[in-house]
Amino acid sequence: MEPHTFTYQRPELAASLCDSLQGIGIADARSGLFLAAPRRTGKSTFLRMDLLPALQKKGWTTVYVDLWTNKATDPAVLISNQVKNVLAKFAGVIAKLAKSAGLEKVNVFGALSLNLSSLSLPDNVTLADALEALALASKTPVVVVIDEAQQALSTPAGMDAMFALKAARDRINQDGENQKLFLVFTGSNQDKLSHLVIKKNQPFYGCRIAKFPLLDRKFSDQYTAHINAKLAPSNQFKADDVFAAFKLVGHRPEMLRNVIADVALDAGADTLAAQLQTGASSFRERIWGEMGSEFAALTAIQRAVLGRLIQEGKNYSPFTDASLKAYSALAGKDVSVGDAQAALLALREKNLVWQAAYGDYSLEDESMVLWYQSRNALEAT
Repeated sequence: MEPHTFTYQRPELAASLCDSLQGIGIADARSGLFLAAPRRTGKSTFLRMDLLPALQKKGWTTVYVDLWTNKATDPAVLISNQVKNVLAKFAGVIAKLAKSAGLEKVNVFGALSLNLSSLSLPDNVTLADALEALALASKTPVVVVIDEAQQALSTPAGMDAMFALKAARDRINQDGENQKLFLVFTGSNQDKLSHLVIKKNQPFYGCRIAKFPLLDRKFSDQYTAHINAKLAPSNQFKADDVFAAFKLVGHRPEMLRNVIADVALDAGADTLAAQLQTGASSFRERIWGEMGSEFAALTAIQRAVLGRLIQEGKNYSPFTDASLKAYSALAGKDVSVGDAQAALLALREKNLVWQAAYGDYSLEDESMVLWYQSRNALEAT
């Protein structure tokens, strides 16, 4: 079998998001489109295979940055470098603009023209300057797509880059008529992504985060047909069984492919359904087992702090009296602010908890919420 050759596209979804960016769809995302979805549910694949081609088909210039491509590099550097890479395609136009622009822009365009071969923007050129230059040089609207945008919050410079994108949006679109800069942000953690929009001191305050639509029955049905075409007529999967397995693995296509690959060559047609369910359940239980082992290895206070964070979600405040009392109840002993601080530091080092540059905390992996709820339900029985 070659399940990796299967492709599934969602042009209708891409078209509706393009409409939202222009403010002509059901949702108005002219201030910025924010999409959140769990990891490995097909979000990045959709961006590359559906949304970016749809944007380019409209004649718009696209800048795509995945902030998880290199976690060792500051997100601000990744963003500015990619803007610079796209600008380099218009080097000739930028050089002409440098000669013909007004006094207020000649320094910016001149610096860009001389600097397009380097790795970063010139010191006297802001990200807003570079994006404005790109819009002028390309003579098209510009769309900046930031995948895993919450990663920008992990450094002060990354946060500054978010404010710079907001400043660029406001400056380039100031006439209010023909929008020339569109912004798209996606994230695999809704709580983290919300740190860009929910407070007045955050760059995109007031914007709405939408849940990225998970792959549905149409995907699993098409994938079933693709797999069945490679199997003997007497050894076929049923679409209902594949969809049930797909739901068990959290609508994650990679996990479904793994389960299918394990089952298809080993099971006969009469046991395919049972094997699929068993395989999908085992896959989920394996992941949850790893979470259980990590949780069990924590100290009592670390478990209490993590449990409180999971229960509170984006409303989590780590050092309030209510949180300290909750920690103490969960840990079975008094927990001080210092104890909580030490526990949060340890949880960050174990990659269980994430901290934004300005201090808010959230889970690294949101799927731990379902595991924790299941664990508590079992303990209550």
